[in-house]
Amino acid sequence: MPVNETLATYSDWLYRSALGVYLFAILLYAVEQAFARAPRKADALVGAGAPVPGILTDEPKSELSRAERIGRMGAAMTVLGAVLHLGSLVMRGLSAGRAPWGNMYEYMSLLCLAAVVTWIVLMAKFPIRRLGAFVLTPILVLLFLGGTVLYAESAPVQPALRSYWLVIHVSVISISSGVLLIPGVTSILYLLKDSKADRFPKLPSADVLDRMSYRTTVLAFPLFTAGIICGAIWAEAAWGRFWGWDPKETVAFVSWVVYAAYLHARATAGWRGRGAAWINVAGFALNVFNLFFINLVTSGLHSYAGL
Repeated sequence: MPVNETLATYSDWLYRSALGVYLFAILLYAVEQAFARAPRKADALVGAGAPVPGILTDEPKSELSRAERIGRMGAAMTVLGAVLHLGSLVMRGLSAGRAPWGNMYEYMSLLCLAAVVTWIVLMAKFPIRRLGAFVLTPILVLLFLGGTVLYAESAPVQPALRSYWLVIHVSVISISSGVLLIPGVTSILYLLKDSKADRFPKLPSADVLDRMSYRTTVLAFPLFTAGIICGAIWAEAAWGRFWGWDPKETVAFVSWVVYAAYLHARATAGWRGRGAAWINVAGFALNVFNLFFINLVTSGLHSYAGL
């Protein structure tokens, strides 16, 4: 099927526009973080009837400070960026007549979109909006690298990837990996907030950060597990074996073990808190290592795909 160059161009324009909107959102979040007051204790009591300053609150505009209004603008820009981002993926898929995650550039784009959507959902449930600059900055860096170093022209996928498992396996793995970026960042912030000397009074409470990291990981872990299982089934169909300890397979398995250990530690009294957070940070580091070093440096059965 010939590539529709017009749709491919629109996709690139939407991608770059999303990057610009995300950058503007980061600046707005940074202003709110710099000038907003430190959160009151009542703000941390999510689900206990206390006011939760998020993007879906019903506070009258007259009661919002200027910093809070700027933060809401940042949230609105994040939603706008996600819409543009989604449009770029849809246009890329339509231009090539296939699922838009057949190379590293597209894989990175889908992963980052999953992370942004996760962040938008979390903002609606937790008083964490002012963390937007911390969360969106690594996502913006990944998108910038994807759009420059990893960029690939719209084209049909390689023959080895022409399988319905491309739609299932790669989409599930990339979405779950994107969701897992968020608890990695919030676990790092939890460790900073939970230190003896609270040098970050404007961050949400350690309890909010801990529960947000845990709940997000609980959501992403089954998806990650399903993605690995689907990959094993595809490997058996393509290569005649379910598992071959390919570098990407190995690191994915180690990541799975680490996240399983985090969920177990989070439910164990002796490891709950800082110990569990460190395990989640280790999972985050493995996720990033798998994303870059394994995909781009090592050679293996996955290397030919650019994934």
